[in-house]
Order: sequence, then C-alpha cells, then structure tokens
Amino acid sequence: MATATGVYHTTYRKDFALRHTRAEYFRLALLAAAAIWLPYNLNQYWLGYANLILLAVIAAVGLNILTGYTGLVSLATAGFLGVGAYTSANLSVFYHWPMPFAVAGATLVAAAIGAVFGLPALRLKGLYLAISTFAAQEILSDRFRDWKWLTRRHGTIVTSYPKLGSHVFKSTFEWYWILLVLTGLIVLAGINLFRTGLGRSFIAIRDQDIAAEVMGVPVGRYKVLAFSVACGLAGLSGALQAYYPATQTVTWENYEIDKSFIFVAMIIVGGLGSISGAVYGAAFLTWVPAYITRIGQSLQTSNLSFLIEKLPAVQLTLFGLVLVVFLLFEPRGLARLWQRAKDYFRIWPFRY
Repeated sequence: MATATGVYHTTYRKDFALRHTRAEYFRLALLAAAAIWLPYNLNQYWLGYANLILLAVIAAVGLNILTGYTGLVSLATAGFLGVGAYTSANLSVFYHWPMPFAVAGATLVAAAIGAVFGLPALRLKGLYLAISTFAAQEILSDRFRDWKWLTRRHGTIVTSYPKLGSHVFKSTFEWYWILLVLTGLIVLAGINLFRTGLGRSFIAIRDQDIAAEVMGVPVGRYKVLAFSVACGLAGLSGALQAYYPATQTVTWENYEIDKSFIFVAMIIVGGLGSISGAVYGAAFLTWVPAYITRIGQSLQTSNLSFLIEKLPAVQLTLFGLVLVVFLLFEPRGLARLWQRAKDYFRIWPFRY
C-alpha cells in the first residue's frame, strides 16, 4: 500500500494507526457527515434500500473474510441467512426471547452450523469445496421447506417489532441508526482482524496453506474458524432481517441459491480480499437493481410500459454483464478503482 511522501512513523502507535494523513481523516469526516445526512434527506423508498445495504454489508464482510482473505469458496450464504432468520424468529415468537438475545442466539447457532459445514474444507479446495458448500445450501433450503416444526405448520413466521421499554422500533429511520452502528462496528472489527495474528494466518492459508502449516499455523482449525465467522455474520444479518419492518416475514423463498450467488457477486465486484470492497459491492449490487426497478415503475405511465414485462430479464442481464466486465477489466473490483483514484490525486500532477 502506498504511503504519502513525508509521512514518517516515529512510534509504534503511529505505525499501527488505521489512518496516517490529513486527507484520510478528511475523507473519514466526509463519510461520517454523509452517513448523518442520509436519513434526513432520503425518502422512505431509498432510506429502506440504505438499510438493506447495511444488512447486506454484514453478510458480505463475513463472506469476504472467508473467500477473499482465507481463499475458501462458499455458495451457502443464503442458507445461513435463513438459519439466522429462522432461529431468531423461533426464539422470539414461540419462546418469547427479547430481540437482542434472540439475535445473539441465532448468530451463535449459525456460527456452530457453519463450523460443521466447514469441515469438508479440511480436505477439499477450489471447485470441490464450492460444490460442497452448494450441497450445504441445498440441504438448508430443503430443511426450511420441509421441516414443518420450524414454522409450527404455518409455512411462515411473522415477527413483531422490537421494543425498548414501551418504545417500539418500527420506522426505517430508527432502524437506520441501529443498523449503521452495528454495521460500522463489524466493518471496524473486520479491518482490525487482519492486523492481528489470526487475520495474517487467514491470509497465509489463502496464499499457500502448506507453507502456512510448515510455519506452525493450525490450518485445519483456522479454516473451520473462518467458516464459523462467515456463517455467524450471515446468521446475524438474517436474524436482523427477520425483524426489519419492510420484511418481518420469515419464509424459505428468501433464502434460495440465487441469493448466495448475489453475495458472491458482491465481493467480486467490490473487491476480493478487501473489507471496504465488501461495503462497495453490497452497496452497488443492492442499489443498481433498486434503481432499475424505480425506472421501470416510472415507465408505467409512458408509452414504454411494455418494458415492465422485461424488467427481470434486464436486471439479470445487467447483473451478468457487470460481473463479466469486472472480471475482465478490473478483477480486484471497486476497491481497487478507488485506490487508483486516491493514488492519482495524491501524486498529481506527476505520473508516479
């Protein structure tokens, strides 16, 4: 990573700081100002999608830790979203647990099940591991559909709004602040994870697991741990979605394989091996379909209303094109494009 000319670290504290220049602190201040500005200036439609972006970031960060940093492919993110949602909904609706405890319990259950499904990573790599996680996704999807006791034979579970005393959290504005704080803490934890020995061990396993094992890294244990972390964060996202006002209905249709592919696309478009890339990818692939849908709704009153019927096909086509373009021209995703832009302005007007 490039460091601005004239920046010298004279203490360990400065060396380990996340930001070293005034420009970096200025960008952080702008980001904080934008986060505060958004809920007061967006309408309910776009504020709802801002909340969905924050929910997607939680799961995308976990998947990027697993795939981008540890090198283990997973196609079961949607399944663990479902594990978190069904667990928290059951604990809350049928066992009357308060929402915070239900969400925490769901996160732990998803992490434990993720560790079990991560055991094949001890022997499998690459495409074979991807097929193994695809099987895990299908197993979970099948159980969501066929285990009637999950919903007490109602087919779906409808959760209630969370409460704090007598106050009920049911507005997207209030949920924005809750999700912003949680997502911010998870992103910060993800960034700091790779400044620790555990995070560096994940990277060593990705680069060359045999060499990592020779150096004393417990490769098997850390592979299972990476699965547990990723699945736990997916479970946390799913548990929160179960209470979110725009959904509040837990049903198996929301946790099918197509959603797992969307999360894989998020970390590819955002940038593999980058926590910020998970944020960019989640924002991009949540906002673009919403914008296309919004355009389609505006066409209903025009002579182009026939395009409404083609809207799902258009979304899928653009989804595929975006993936192909990034894989061909910028495999390191939006995070790399942003880094190049920063480097360009940092050294301008010089070339290098």
